[in-house]
Amino acid sequence: MTRISNSVAKNAVGLNQSEPSLPIVETFHSVQGEGAWTGTSAFFIRLAGCDVGCPWCDTKESWNVRRHADRSIADLVSEAVQVQPAIVVITGGEPLMHDLTDLTRSLHTAKLRVHLETSGAYPLSGTFDWITVSPKRHKPPQPSIYNHANELKIVVAEALDLEWAEQQAVYVSPDTLKLLQPEWNTPDSTALVFDYVLRHPAWRVSLQTHKFLGVR
Repeated sequence: MTRISNSVAKNAVGLNQSEPSLPIVETFHSVQGEGAWTGTSAFFIRLAGCDVGCPWCDTKESWNVRRHADRSIADLVSEAVQVQPAIVVITGGEPLMHDLTDLTRSLHTAKLRVHLETSGAYPLSGTFDWITVSPKRHKPPQPSIYNHANELKIVVAEALDLEWAEQQAVYVSPDTLKLLQPEWNTPDSTALVFDYVLRHPAWRVSLQTHKFLGVR
């Protein structure tokens, strides 16, 4: 499947056309709110572009890549270095719609630990210290992504998502952390996850703690 080229969204004023860049929705320094690294100081790089189309997505503004300007990789790395986070989280959108080789290489050169949050719908590019794969039923992962998953995170909005979780768990390593995360705007999802984890101890609960804290 064709990935989005860097040239698609080169609409930032003054951006050198030969300088490696990526379309960026936002960058911010906060704490990781979800999963195994909850509470960790993190610099987030949110890339534009997504065709996975989750109906409950809380960042739908990221879907259309053409609405977001490119930023140079050098600029992104410089901003991350300034805040000295414990981790840099590359997220989206669906970040693997883009080639992340140059970005991750530059972040590692700057001695930063790099994490990825992906649905797995596109092939892996770049090198990472931690990969969270969050598969979606309506656009399943590339088979090649499962071996790279440090963390399998399933968002649960209904009972069918629990069946999907077990189907996905078959493909990851036994050492992969398996997390169920209640969908924030679905009232019954918390009880579904809580009850399921009590009966299936291989799974853990992941909460969006940043939303409880009222931070980014």
